[in-house]
Amino acid sequence: MLRLPRPSIRRPFFPRLGRLPRLPRTRAGQRRAVQVVMVLCVLALLPATWLYVVTGDRLRTTADVPRTGVAMVFGAGLWDGEPSPYLAHRLDAAARLYRAGRIEVVLVTGDNSREDYDEPDAMRAYLTRHGVPDGRIVSDYAGFDTWDSCVRARKIFGVHEAVLISQGFHIRRAVALCRAAGVRSYGVGVDAKHDATWYYGGAREVFAAGKALLDVVFEPDPRFLGHREPGVARALAAAGER
Repeated sequence: MLRLPRPSIRRPFFPRLGRLPRLPRTRAGQRRAVQVVMVLCVLALLPATWLYVVTGDRLRTTADVPRTGVAMVFGAGLWDGEPSPYLAHRLDAAARLYRAGRIEVVLVTGDNSREDYDEPDAMRAYLTRHGVPDGRIVSDYAGFDTWDSCVRARKIFGVHEAVLISQGFHIRRAVALCRAAGVRSYGVGVDAKHDATWYYGGAREVFAAGKALLDVVFEPDPRFLGHREPGVARALAAAGER
């Protein structure tokens, strides 16, 4: 009897995954597993707790922030070359502080790593349209993250004291990092609509707090440091001559 070869059947390919960890079967093992999870949760929340402890008395509003020579506004993205709504809220707060006479100079710090992306110049243009003279605005083009902005404010621009302006979910980290970098800081957390961006920013801060703690401990050099710039000192001197 002639037997025909059986057709080969190709099984679909699935990437081989490792075995999932099994839960302990004994009650003692289960208790240890729960304890490990609890310890990991506590460790994950420690950096955020640290931020609240070290910045507890340093947060203010635009109405009660102490008079300070310099305000720092951190970049928060551009939309078609213009400040994003979140960044616009920060700049609005800086303009209000200037018009109220609570600050003299605004240091705008942001990303200018590409030719087609220039946060500081967009921030400067926005502020001048809202009543802040161009001569009272100083640009930091290498504020690639919060730590870099704080270190550069102190080492490059000679800022010893500043009012920091950002959204509420970010302001504690900004104050903690700038204080660690040698800038005496008060933070103004501006209001923001509780949209998807706000929730993302709040969740991101849980992880960013861990990086902030590492920055404070190890004090890494900014991605770009460069030479001292007298822009802030000149703007303050001009303000004193009014």
